Amino acid sequence: MAGPLQGLKVVEMAGLGPCPLAGQLLADLGAEVVVIDRASADADPTDINRRGKRSVALDLKDDEGLAIARRLIARADVLIEGFRPGVMEKLGLGPDECHADNPGLVLGRMTGWGQDGPLAMTAGHDLNYLSLSGALGAMGRADDVPTPPLNLVADYGGGAMFLLLGVLSALFERGRSGQGQVVDAAMVDGVPAMMGLLHQWLARGDWGQSRESNLLDGGAPFYRCYETSDGRAISVGPLEPQFFAELVRLAGLPPAHMADQYERATWPERRALYAQVFARKTRDQWMEIFEGSDACVAPVLGWDEVEHHPHNAARGTFTRVDGVMQAAPAPRFDRTPPEAPRPPSAPGADGAAILHEMGLEADAIDALRAHGVLR
Repeated sequence: MAGPLQGLKVVEMAGLGPCPLAGQLLADLGAEVVVIDRASADADPTDINRRGKRSVALDLKDDEGLAIARRLIARADVLIEGFRPGVMEKLGLGPDECHADNPGLVLGRMTGWGQDGPLAMTAGHDLNYLSLSGALGAMGRADDVPTPPLNLVADYGGGAMFLLLGVLSALFERGRSGQGQVVDAAMVDGVPAMMGLLHQWLARGDWGQSRESNLLDGGAPFYRCYETSDGRAISVGPLEPQFFAELVRLAGLPPAHMADQYERATWPERRALYAQVFARKTRDQWMEIFEGSDACVAPVLGWDEVEHHPHNAARGTFTRVDGVMQAAPAPRFDRTPPEAPRPPSAPGADGAAILHEMGLEADAIDALRAHGVLR
């Protein structure tokens, strides 16, 4: 594997959501990621989060299967898992066991509620963790309940990204101390960590409690989406006065609006007016008008359009692996660019090769397979 993380050895416990994404991103950037799967299954070419990884499927309830898992982890730099608190301990793969075998191991633990606290052992999903942060209550239309922002904010923003931040920070510290540690990455912690600007505005009285009444929640007529005459939409976001002036000029809005752009009392009336203006042309007609300008207007693209947009196409933002559209590796590096993504392999497909690399002979591997330890 090429990329800036070449040589980093990661073991990932198979799961769902942010932990597999974190493993994929590490693999994208060159890390050797081995997934410990529960059972073998056919390859799924659409399982993008498995791309670039290898897999061994083990019966962890068998002593031999558990011993192999411990040997794998003992050779790794990082272990990531996304189980409820206590599951790894019940398997015999908790921090005590793992650090006894590998004192330098960084153990990244990904949960929604965290490793402790009143809700730690309860079930939840992205929407629930986002609810407790205050962020969900600020999303959506004023006359309706909050709108789920897919599962991007808590699962992947507050979850996978903070798991990666914690793991890479612990690896940096290990370079000084020589010791590993446990990273408790919780989505309910990660989402508030991204809300510094909103907390600042709340403290200053610049953010209100009502949805669709503030600068970034659709309340401002110059920071929201508008429907166009063809039933599509454009996003409009010129926050700065000089960019707003471009919007006013190109869209034919009243020039007087430039003088009191941030006067909140005018916003409801102007939202209605701007909606009427933008409904007069198609999405693509508006984009011709705003082409090359600093008006901060972009088309709201459908899934079938994104990879063909000229900017995305020029940067290669999207790629296809065996016909499946997906994001190209990000971010980008000038000296150590990563390889093109490889298609996902089936759970357990690499088990024999991985065990051979660990020093097991073919007869021993066959015996493990015959006993159902290696699936």
